Amino acid sequence: MTFELPKLPYSNDALEPHFDAKTMEIHHDRHHAAYVNGLNEALSKHEDLQDESLEYLLTNLDKLPEDIQKAVRNNGGGHYNHSLFWELLCNDGCQAQGNLKEAIEKEFGSVEDFKKEFKAAATGRFGSGWAWLVVDGDKLEIISTANQDTPLELGKEPVFGVDVWEHAYYLKYQNKRADYVDAFFEVLNWEKAEERYNELVK
Repeated sequence: MTFELPKLPYSNDALEPHFDAKTMEIHHDRHHAAYVNGLNEALSKHEDLQDESLEYLLTNLDKLPEDIQKAVRNNGGGHYNHSLFWELLCNDGCQAQGNLKEAIEKEFGSVEDFKKEFKAAATGRFGSGWAWLVVDGDKLEIISTANQDTPLELGKEPVFGVDVWEHAYYLKYQNKRADYVDAFFEVLNWEKAEERYNELVK
């Protein structure tokens, strides 16, 4: 199986003014594409792994041949993280809802308190990485991961995450990562997040 770059489910300018079209173009067409290419190149050396799912590869890194573990972790993680990221963005202004909202309120007190804690995780990540809302057992948790590491490696399932690599925001927000995280919540597709949460906890 050759992994492919997924198409964006919207146009590059669909998330304006929060996420600018040029950043979306570069982020998807160049950065994400590079991860897909790097993953395929690593797996080309091992035919026995080419039919494995991305989830399998990322949750069994220590079982992979040593010569490709780093490449799969970085490039496979980048492919997984970005594929999820694109799916959970929109520009219709929907709000937290349903079972996910109830779970957030139970765990964090309120949606606003959750956003503050999530923002702190995103802005507190030194260097490149991600902040995530994850399901851990029957609880929600906020975590951050370095580089293109995924929650899957920690045995946790991501509901959604925000990319805090500088390439995700620097054209528009420069060094103002906090403003970018605020913008992320303006384009987070809460309906998709609710669907994903329900699937993870059913």
